[in-house]
Amino acid sequence: MYAIADFKGTQVKVTTGDTIRVPKLAEEVGASLTIDKFLMSVADDGTVNLGRPYINGSATATVVDHNHDKTIHLLHKKRRKGYIKQGGHRQKYSMIKIDSIAL
Repeated sequence: MYAIADFKGTQVKVTTGDTIRVPKLAEEVGASLTIDKFLMSVADDGTVNLGRPYINGSATATVVDHNHDKTIHLLHKKRRKGYIKQGGHRQKYSMIKIDSIAL
């Protein structure tokens, strides 16, 4: 069984035991959280349940880690003017492990 969850504006496929990457969370490592917005679920027998807009149910997850993504390099340049501006950005994310799903 798997489901498509709407988590902080991001759609992620979740199954029991998976570790997924989501945008940065405020919870500490080891904290438990609940996901309650599901857009779709597919059972083991192939039954598909679509939400309009959401399906009733919840999933429990545990925060495993907080980290940064690779650096994205930015470059602004105006030709023939001698103007160059460089920068970079590292997006923060959290890794969570899905403990159980109840739909």
